[in-house]
Order: sequence, then structure tokens, then C-alpha cells
Amino acid sequence: MLDIINPYAWVTTARNKAFDFGILNSRKFDIPTICIGNISVGGTGKTPHTEYIVKLLKEKYRIAVLSRGYGRNSHGYIKATDRTAMQQIGDEPFQIKNKFNDICVAVCEKRVTGIENLLAEENGIQAILLDDAFQHRYVKAGLNILLIDSNRPVWRDCILPFGRLRESLAGIKRADIVVMTKCDNVTAEEQKWCREYIKKRKDIPVFFSAMQYGALYPVFPKAAKGEATVGTGSKVLLLTGIARPAPLKAEIESRGAEVTLMQYSDHHNFSDKDFNEIAATFDRIEGEKKIVITTEKDATRLLDAQALPQGIKERIFALPIEVKILDGEEKMFNQIIEDYVAKNSRNS
Repeated sequence: MLDIINPYAWVTTARNKAFDFGILNSRKFDIPTICIGNISVGGTGKTPHTEYIVKLLKEKYRIAVLSRGYGRNSHGYIKATDRTAMQQIGDEPFQIKNKFNDICVAVCEKRVTGIENLLAEENGIQAILLDDAFQHRYVKAGLNILLIDSNRPVWRDCILPFGRLRESLAGIKRADIVVMTKCDNVTAEEQKWCREYIKKRKDIPVFFSAMQYGALYPVFPKAAKGEATVGTGSKVLLLTGIARPAPLKAEIESRGAEVTLMQYSDHHNFSDKDFNEIAATFDRIEGEKKIVITTEKDATRLLDAQALPQGIKERIFALPIEVKILDGEEKMFNQIIEDYVAKNSRNS
């Protein structure tokens, strides 16, 4: 009901209609393009799902990841190298490049320009992953993967600014696959309801995924002292600049640790003042068995921090997150993606 009086809803609906009717043009490239995106702001797990698909394809195909590069201090097209600073491309593209140095990672606000430059500069690119480009309709992706956070289902939400939706639920019709994310506690009945709801709008595959956590590793290996111990009796300062830290906090607490949360805004750029506050908070935590834990995305914004106290560098660890497709449907999910790339790469 709020959408009726929402100017943002009018604008996004009019824009989508302009693309639907050909008033605004979408360009389709003669190469497999996979879009991983959402219709709500923040926290659906785009980067872990993008990394999942990178790992799925990179051994068979020469792939590239193209992102807008949210939060960077630069503009235009930039292709990442080993010497590219995080500030130039943004934390999430930097994280992907850091983890998968053998693939091509680039950023560009205009995805058409980004793809053109990638294809001109990089010989043999066989597939391109478009990170967070579901609303960027100037590129017509060959496979659209829509992520929906199961903890914030879009059918209970409203379009900005009254809610967190970037566009109306009609956007589901552009998807080829829907993945309900963060489904650790979703029941079989709830899964059935979600599938039926989505399939009423478009008869497409619906999958369910959950986050699984890897082994802690030191953010500053050369400075690290001691091991990352998280268990009964341990104390953790959880340092985050992500949209929804609650699941991560619950995971660490489930291991028996006492957690002190320092939460900053998503993509927060840490300042010297922040570092002083972090150090002071860590000092106030009593006991010897204490460490700092942060996310991989936050760690990218700490690597070049000259003012980060040495005591924090010695005891800060990153907790990696990976995606798991639930209910034994991983093979089916993988096959859809692999079949699409295999079929369309012949034409590239």
C-alpha cells in the first residue's frame, strides 16, 4: 500500500517498464554473463555466493568478475592487479581478487563499458560474473541469480525509503534462479511456502543456502602471536562493518565464547579514532584468553591501517564464510550454471 504514495517506487517501476518495452536498451554480450544480485539492500550474501560460483567455474573456464566497486575512492574502469589498493576498487572486489588471484577482477559503474574493456584487454575470457548487477539493466545477463535473505523475506518488505526493497516484487520475473540465503533455521514447511510463492510469479528453480564458517586465520600473519582459540572460557571482541552481524555473533557464541560486539556501518572506513576505541575496548576485556575476530571483508579495510595498534595486529583473526546449498541440491544448482556456461561459451 505504501508503494502507491512512494515516489521512489514510481521511478523504479517506470524505469523497469522502459527497459521492458525497449525504450531503454539492454545490451546482450556474446559471452556467458551471470548476474548475482538481489532486490533488497544489504546483507543477502552476494560476495560468498559469487565466490562459490568462482570456485565452481575457474578450473574449467577463464572467468572474470565485474563489480561496481561500492565505496571505492576512484571512478571509471579499473582492472585489479597485485598492486591495486583496496580503496581503488572497494572491499568486496579486493577480497575476491585476494582470494582468487588467478582470475580477472575489475570494477566499473557502467557495466557495459566494463565488459567491453575486459573483452578488449583480456584474451580468452570465457565467462563474466556480474556482482550486484540485478538492477543494472543496461546489460542483459544470460543467467540471473536472485538472492533473497530468508530472515528478511521480500514479501514482508516495502520499497525504499519505507522499507529495504530496491524495486517491487515484479523484479522476481527477471530471475532465472532464486536462492533463499541464510536458511540455517528454515523449516521444510517454510521452504515449501517460499517455493510456491516464487513459482506463482515465475516457474523457476528455487534453492536454499546457508553460511558455513571456515578456520580462523591471522589478518597480519607476520605480527600474529598465539593461536586463534575460540571455545569455553575464551573472550572475543567481534569487530564488524557489515549489514547484519547477528548471525556471526551467534556462531561465535555457539562455540562457547563470550562476545563483545563493536558494530560499524556496512563498508565502514575505519579512522584513527575508531582504532583508539577498538584498542581501548579490547584492553577492557579481562583475561589472557582473548582475541579479536573480524570478517574477511572488514579485514581488507584494515590491512593498510598504519594506526592500528600493534597489540590488535597481534591478536586479530578473520573468519571466512562459505556458502552451502542445502537439501542435497548442490549438484542440481551447479549443473544449471555449468550447463549454461558450456552451452553459451561455444558462441563466445
